[in-house]
Amino acid sequence: MEAIARTSRGAIRPSANAGICCMLAGILTLSLSDASVKVLDGRYPALQVLFLRALIALPLVTGLALALGGRPALRTRQAGLHALRGFLNVIGACAFYRGLAELPLAEITAIAYAAPVFVVLLSAAVYKERLDAWRLLAVALGFAGVLVIVRPGSGAFQAASLYPLFTALTYAAMMVSARRIHPSHSFAALMFYSVLPQVLFSALPQPWIWHPVAGADWLVMFAIGIFSSAGISLISQAFRLAPASVVAPFDYSGLLWATFFGWLVWNELPDGVSYAGAALIVAAGLIGAWRKKK
Repeated sequence: MEAIARTSRGAIRPSANAGICCMLAGILTLSLSDASVKVLDGRYPALQVLFLRALIALPLVTGLALALGGRPALRTRQAGLHALRGFLNVIGACAFYRGLAELPLAEITAIAYAAPVFVVLLSAAVYKERLDAWRLLAVALGFAGVLVIVRPGSGAFQAASLYPLFTALTYAAMMVSARRIHPSHSFAALMFYSVLPQVLFSALPQPWIWHPVAGADWLVMFAIGIFSSAGISLISQAFRLAPASVVAPFDYSGLLWATFFGWLVWNELPDGVSYAGAALIVAAGLIGAWRKKK
């Protein structure tokens, strides 16, 4: 990752441009993956969808790791850490998939974007990072945005809103735990060890929860696996090409895609209150990215 992304005149370097493009493309493909899950409309258990997603992705990331680094790329001395992160990924993704079956796509996406708020709080708790006034403001705005969208205590409240909130928490825990991964791990190895534990953990309950997959739904399952793998790969590459402070704000393009796909396929449009909550969450994330850059 480069130390800076701008020249003295303020122009973004080509590598940063490439990073931004990778981020935008990655968010689009992940949005397509989420929309594909919602198309299934809860017909299959979330763990089964996750298992098939990971199973489809595993040969792709394994081939990528072997092509880039050979068999040594798959060696690690941090199996326990990868297992923990894989478990967090499984339970977080399952919660998100459950929410997709019950909530509008744009709403669940907006709530899940509260993850950076949890990253700040977990970093302060685990690594003793100082919470200055700007970070406290970001936390306050982020939680305010979630409360505005979820609206607890009102008639508009849905218990399913807790699913993406739990996803945000587990995702933040994964991001914080990533700091403990040894820097010798290559990009391909990180991809491999993000998918393999998903396969192993989600495979365990399959004999008890498996539902036969209808013919047309197999195409959707393959789309979920391909889109999610491509999305994660592109986003990971974005952070390799440019500083996080440059590419991270473009993560919020996912809200635009979620709103567009929700309107196009399901005729869903968030109300004004939800837009206001999403704006607060985005503001919190942008403040965090700006603070990190500073």
